[in-house]
Amino acid sequence: MSKRISLVIFTILMTPIFSSPVIGEWKEDVWLNSVIGPERLNMGDEFGCQGYENLDIEENLWTISSCRDYLVSLTNASRWGVNPISFGVSGSYISENVSEEIIKSGFTIIGDQLISNPEGLIVMDRNGGSLEKNIANINILNTSEKDELISIHWIARVHDLQVREDKDVISWLTKQDIWFTTWGEWYYHRESGKNIEIHPEGTNNISISLAKTDGWNVPGSVKISYDSQIISITDYNNEIYPKYLENTSHLQIGWRQLDDGILVTLNPGDQIKISLYDSNTSFSYQPLTTFNQLHHSVTVVGHHTTNLFKWSKDFQNDEFSNLRFTWLIERPAAITKNWILPVLAVGIIIAVPIAIRVKINEDKDFQIEESE
Repeated sequence: MSKRISLVIFTILMTPIFSSPVIGEWKEDVWLNSVIGPERLNMGDEFGCQGYENLDIEENLWTISSCRDYLVSLTNASRWGVNPISFGVSGSYISENVSEEIIKSGFTIIGDQLISNPEGLIVMDRNGGSLEKNIANINILNTSEKDELISIHWIARVHDLQVREDKDVISWLTKQDIWFTTWGEWYYHRESGKNIEIHPEGTNNISISLAKTDGWNVPGSVKISYDSQIISITDYNNEIYPKYLENTSHLQIGWRQLDDGILVTLNPGDQIKISLYDSNTSFSYQPLTTFNQLHHSVTVVGHHTTNLFKWSKDFQNDEFSNLRFTWLIERPAAITKNWILPVLAVGIIIAVPIAIRVKINEDKDFQIEESE
């Protein structure tokens, strides 16, 4: 009898150790709308989606639009727009149903290891390796083609293991003359550049305008070549248009002098005027894919971001402030207690006194037998 009770008590005590927690609800990442989220947004980072933690979007199509709603309830997607346009997927293939749901949910960009190009979506490739220590590769980053967007993979945790970043590679990267941007910003800057309209105005002026669209209001850039000297560059309010420097590596409006003309970057809805000394000056122009005529662009893509603090904490010092991130947000799972644990606790409370009483009675019986 005592052996059986001991076995029951042992089983009760050991069961919680081997019982797995149950994922029953979803929680919010409070960092998205407090402290870190607003800071990263003001710096120029982008927030996209990647569904719900531990759920496959192929089997749970609802997570695509629900992730969008979750993100919008906490933060804007970018300084250029409210709604997220970038969606991250795992693996190299998505079904037609997933592709249609992503488009229906308002996303434009998808990445980042797909081997196919789903119709209606812009595919971004993971072509810059990873920031993980001993995996990051400077050679990949140093052989980029002109006007290429380099996407570098980053994930802060894999299950319970913390991933270490390669500080040497990051330090080298932040010192390069490249445009630090995001998926959405890069894409819409390119599209805005294509939509810039330029035409002569009078005999000494060039008019530049960019119409607004239904998407994000991202500035576009154009290079204008001509043989003359500039008197002034003003906006539609006749205010002096700002300048930016040759080494400016983050997107902003303004202009920069070149040997054979200028670079101009303007917001959608803006119109500016270049006044020249010479009359009837001929000119040519070319939309720019990469801001400030830099060689290429780089974004770090934070995959499966369930906790913005943990994912971004290694990049919050001034040395790494040049980097810009495309954060692919997953709604985190809330770990709830297994229902069996309270039952086991009650069982232990009941079983222990009974076991003690039985043991005491056995000892009494044993003493009586010995005395006889």
